[in-house]
Amino acid sequence: MKFHRPRLPRTRAGQRRLVQAVMAGCVLALLPAAWLFVSTADRLRTTADAPRTGVAVVFGAGLWDGEPSPYLAHRLDTAARLYHEGRIEVVLVTGDNSHEDYDEPDAMRAYLTRHGVPGTRVVRDYAGFDTWDSCVRAKRIFGVDRAVLISQGFHIRRAVALCEAAGVDSYGVGAVDRHNVTWYYGGTREVFAAAKAALDAVFRPDPRFLGPKEPGVRRALALAADGR
Repeated sequence: MKFHRPRLPRTRAGQRRLVQAVMAGCVLALLPAAWLFVSTADRLRTTADAPRTGVAVVFGAGLWDGEPSPYLAHRLDTAARLYHEGRIEVVLVTGDNSHEDYDEPDAMRAYLTRHGVPGTRVVRDYAGFDTWDSCVRAKRIFGVDRAVLISQGFHIRRAVALCEAAGVDSYGVGAVDRHNVTWYYGGTREVFAAAKAALDAVFRPDPRFLGPKEPGVRRALALAADGR
């Protein structure tokens, strides 16, 4: 079987139309990323100027031998710092527990308690399978109306945009990380993930698992109000 290479236009008009089509495709591909950048421009903060908020949401980022990956550890370090500085009162850790031998939320909680955050102030969401699911569940299952979101800089804009679309008044704090190969890979991946984020924000699908409402955040905030 012979495979024929596609023929390029031979006329100037044809070549011009091809270039225009390629340029239009590139613009369309970058529109979701541009939407994320513009829509979250006034919603990003540092650990120094993060607003005082009852709840922080930390998104899962993988485990290594049952322990938080370096990137996830940096997110949790940021949450612990905000807690100790009195900027947040409760941490909602949201991650993947779809397999019995893979439990991001429990590993995240254990890490935070080792770093001085009381276990009573850490609430676990075991069905945060992706960013959209985590945001929807934070609102609909855990009753979070306002939160500081914590993730890496390359992901935080998408997290803020999706949580805003899910009804959570959100501010994003990017964990500090080295700009290594993994960081640049994450940034490149976000260009493609932005397209899915735009679709999620428009069509607002139900998360993979919804389930009953959870009182964990409300109870943890009540304990914080009582000074416990």
